[in-house]
Amino acid sequence: MGKEISQENVTKFRKNFGKDNRNSAVQRAATKNGVLNASEDIAAKVRLNRTFSIELDTGKVTNQRHSGRCWLFSLLNTLRHQLADKENMKDFEFSESYSFFWDKVERANVFYENIIRTADKPTSDREVAVYLDSPDDDGGQWAMAAGLVQKYGVVPASVMPESFNTNDTSGFASSLNLKLRKDAVELRELKNSGATEGQLNAKRDQLLGEVYQMTAIAVGTPPEKFDFEYWDDKKNYHRDADLTPKAFYDKYIGVDLDDYVVVTNSPDKPFDKLYSLPAEDNIVGGKKITLLNVDMEVLRKAAIAQLKDGETVWFGNDVLEQMDRNDGLLDSKLYRTDELFDVDLSMSKAERLQYGQAAVSHAMTLTGVDVVNDEATKWKVENSWGDKSGEKGYFAMTDDWFENYVCQVVVHRKYLTAAQLKIADSTPEPLPVWDPMM
Repeated sequence: MGKEISQENVTKFRKNFGKDNRNSAVQRAATKNGVLNASEDIAAKVRLNRTFSIELDTGKVTNQRHSGRCWLFSLLNTLRHQLADKENMKDFEFSESYSFFWDKVERANVFYENIIRTADKPTSDREVAVYLDSPDDDGGQWAMAAGLVQKYGVVPASVMPESFNTNDTSGFASSLNLKLRKDAVELRELKNSGATEGQLNAKRDQLLGEVYQMTAIAVGTPPEKFDFEYWDDKKNYHRDADLTPKAFYDKYIGVDLDDYVVVTNSPDKPFDKLYSLPAEDNIVGGKKITLLNVDMEVLRKAAIAQLKDGETVWFGNDVLEQMDRNDGLLDSKLYRTDELFDVDLSMSKAERLQYGQAAVSHAMTLTGVDVVNDEATKWKVENSWGDKSGEKGYFAMTDDWFENYVCQVVVHRKYLTAAQLKIADSTPEPLPVWDPMM
């Protein structure tokens, strides 16, 4: 039996609280206005004035709406910026629905792979439980989006626009999760009954066909070919007929995504090592998720260098920490709840990752940085929450927030040293399915 809270404890707590007149004043402010409003530092708006010494000219923001597709939006945003410059189409947008469609089918195939592989383990096994907890998920990594682009290409949003079920994925996700768990029952029973590989593959193909059918009904059928027809910003008309999605990518983007590295700062693990997340790979035989874990200064320098060269930067972060959605502010000292409660709430980045306080919960795009005396002071961020949050959808982020809550940036290999590239090209150490980088 553990230690109980005694009446003596309660009396002492009440007495100590009442001793300090400050507590009554702070209590009134917090109960009326809420903890965040009562602890907000309004000086953050001064720290985050929206002037940047390096700022790329980008267009209107995208809107992932009620979905977890930020990782996909952010990659397509970095690619559309390059197409916009090349073709004079500032507000061009790729079809996120097209890539979302193929992610659902491919991710189901990976789920079946994991279920068959672990069929001899009980459902209470930690790894199996993670797979069954969320068979289908909107969330993802940069490499997952890159793998979809490499395999299936891309199409303009006008060719496969958003639907109700991509703008709000909850209803479709509920049905798909139900199906995948039901399929797990069949596949585990089939594998454990001694079925041959051929029998398992036949069943798997049948189930995948059903996933394709469900996704097509919910999202629409992805085009095999299309005509690219548009007016550019100089009022010139263009038409390019009979393109496949891959041919469109090769002709209008042509970026080799294998030339990019996911540079990570996860101080709960040793630095200068390459890690992988095999449990989160979304394409069997496709691009693998690898993370080059280094000191934060490497992320900062590489991101600044890429921005200086005119290219935006995908980055993964813990957006729910110290964020004002309406004003578009990201500042480590935005909400001073430790001062409000007069309690030490500090944790190191490594501790937050180890103890479940931190997560890579969102992906956005760096489009600018303010460098003063060779030091980054604040960053300009393109979000994918529409133009009603922040300044027409753009956020401002202090470098302190970058230090504390950014975990990944994706940069071209040319911004890394030879020693870092050697590690990036080495054999990665696989991380478990429950690692906080997942």
